[in-house]
Amino acid sequence: MNEADALALIQAAIWTTVIAAGPAVATAMVVGLAVALFQALTQIQENTLTFVPKIVAVLLVLSLSATFIGSHIFIFTQQVYSHIESGR
Repeated sequence: MNEADALALIQAAIWTTVIAAGPAVATAMVVGLAVALFQALTQIQENTLTFVPKIVAVLLVLSLSATFIGSHIFIFTQQVYSHIESGR
C-alpha cells in the first residue's frame, strides 16, 4: 500500500463517519434549537426538557435511517477488504 492508497482509505473512512453520524447530529441540532427557542419563549428552565426530546428524536432517526447507515458502512468495509485482498 502506497501513500495515495492510504490517503484514499482514510478519506473514505472520514466520509463514511460523516455520513453515518450526519442524521443523528442534524436531528440533535434541530431539536436542540427548537427546545432552546421554546425555553426562551416560555422561560421554562428545566434541565430534563433539553435532553429527553433530543434522545427520543435521535433514537427515532437512527432507527429510521439504520439501513442507509448500514449500507454505507458495508460499502466501506467492502472497499477495505478489497484493498487487503489485492495487497495494495
